[in-house]
Amino acid sequence: MFDLSGRVAVVTGANTGIGQAIAIALAEAGADIAAVGRSAPDETEKRVKALGRRFLPVSADLSSTAPIAAAVEAVESDLGPIDILINNAGIIRRADALDFTEADWDAVMDVNLKSVFFLAQAVARRMVAGKRGGKIINIASMLSFQGGIRVASYTGSKSGVLGITRLLANEWAGKGINVNAIAPGYFATNNTEALRADEKRNADILARIPAGRWGDPADLGGAAVFLSSRASDYVHGTVLPVDGGWLAR
Repeated sequence: MFDLSGRVAVVTGANTGIGQAIAIALAEAGADIAAVGRSAPDETEKRVKALGRRFLPVSADLSSTAPIAAAVEAVESDLGPIDILINNAGIIRRADALDFTEADWDAVMDVNLKSVFFLAQAVARRMVAGKRGGKIINIASMLSFQGGIRVASYTGSKSGVLGITRLLANEWAGKGINVNAIAPGYFATNNTEALRADEKRNADILARIPAGRWGDPADLGGAAVFLSSRASDYVHGTVLPVDGGWLAR
């Protein structure tokens, strides 16, 4: 039920961290991978190809919707119809709410929410036209459920990801498209480097995680494979926290 052999998966932001780990997990399950993003995913490409899977790097700056149509066309022309979309690319900006700028608000919203929606739309249109269905997985956050501090636009965007995941599931479940989300807890990635470097914040975060450690990106692989596979065919509009027990505390 978890076999992804012959499937084509698009993963955004797959050059490092969470996106890279998900791409590798999907490849281990049998999928071919298209990595869409600004940075060259050289290490990801090497590891995916070592598994015997096809790999396509697609250069696209998802701070705007402009490259989305061409990126989707490039994937389908090279690898074939898209079966799985992982909307992982995201950025973060930190400042007190009293000082937060419009530029930092717009930059985060454009990548984390606007491009997520319109990339899902572009892929779903192909899935519907081909009458084959598919899997769309958005990457949410603990801040889809909580407020956080000093990350106004990130919190707003990830709350929005939770909302559009449910909206798209409502509209597309009947078309054979499963739309779900994964909500990572506190993971050791580039986006959390500042938190881990802050001794007090790091200690406070670890004290609340029942598992007692920051997540490793590889911890997300099983959830991604599940939501990409036949095992999740009757799962629609859910958000799966992978958080070491953070939300249970």
